[in-house]
Amino acid sequence: MSMFKKLLASVGIGSAQVDARLEQDSLIPGDMVRGEVHIKGGDVAQEIDEIYMYVVTHYEREINDSKTKEECTLVKYRLSERVQLKPKEEAVLPFAFQLPYETPLTMGRQPVYLRTGLDIKNAIDPGDSDFIEVRPHPLMSKVLDAVQQIGFQLYKVDCEYNRHLGRNHPFVQEFEFRPTGSYRSQLEELEVVFYLRDGELEVLLELDKRARGFMGAFEEAFNLDERYIRFRLTNADLNKHTHVIAEAIEALIKQQLR
Repeated sequence: MSMFKKLLASVGIGSAQVDARLEQDSLIPGDMVRGEVHIKGGDVAQEIDEIYMYVVTHYEREINDSKTKEECTLVKYRLSERVQLKPKEEAVLPFAFQLPYETPLTMGRQPVYLRTGLDIKNAIDPGDSDFIEVRPHPLMSKVLDAVQQIGFQLYKVDCEYNRHLGRNHPFVQEFEFRPTGSYRSQLEELEVVFYLRDGELEVLLELDKRARGFMGAFEEAFNLDERYIRFRLTNADLNKHTHVIAEAIEALIKQQLR
C-alpha cells in the first residue's frame, strides 16, 4: 500500500499541497509583499528540495503578423531550502520580499500573479497561483492625471515586446492616449512609458504626429513621425499640484511640435 501511495504521490495524487496567503493583494511597485505559505503533507513522507515564489506577468509579441502572449518572470524569490515533510504534517513559512519596481500595473486586462511552488524530486511539483492588483505609484498617478488634464484620453494599456525600450525585461507597458482637444489636428496619439526606481520616475512620451501631405506620408511610412520626450520626477514632485506637472508636460510637447 505504501509503494502504491508513493506512486500516486509521484503523479500528484495524495502529494503535498501548498497555499500562499497574502497580507495584502493590492500593492504598488516597490511595496513589500508579505504573507505566509501553508504547506500540508500528503499521504507519504516527501522531501521538498526548494520552496519558491515567482512574480509573473504576460506581454504581447508580434511574430509573422500574428500576436502571441509570452510569459515573463519578473523575480524569483526562494522561501526555503530543503524541507522534510511527514505524512499530513503542516508547516507555515512567513515570507517578505519587494515587488519589483518594473512590475506592470494591472490596468485593462494586464495580469500579475504570484506563483508559489514546491520542488519535489521524482514528482509533479504542486503549486499555487494568486492574482494581485498592482496600482500606480503616486508619481505615475501624477503623470497620468496631468496628461489627461492637457486634453488626452487614456484608451489602451498593454505590455508589448520591445527589446529597444525594455530594460530588465523584453517588454514595456504602454499607456496610449488619444487627443480630445486642440492636439487633435496635430497628433494621432500619445504613448507614455514609465521607468520607476527608488524615489524617482523616468517618463518617456512618444508623440505620433498626424500625416500631412506628401512629406507627412513619407515620414509616417518610415516611422519618422514619432518623436520622443524624456523627463524625470522625484518624490519631491509629489508636493506639486497636478496642474504644475501638466503645464511642464505641455511645454515639452509644444516644443516638439514646433
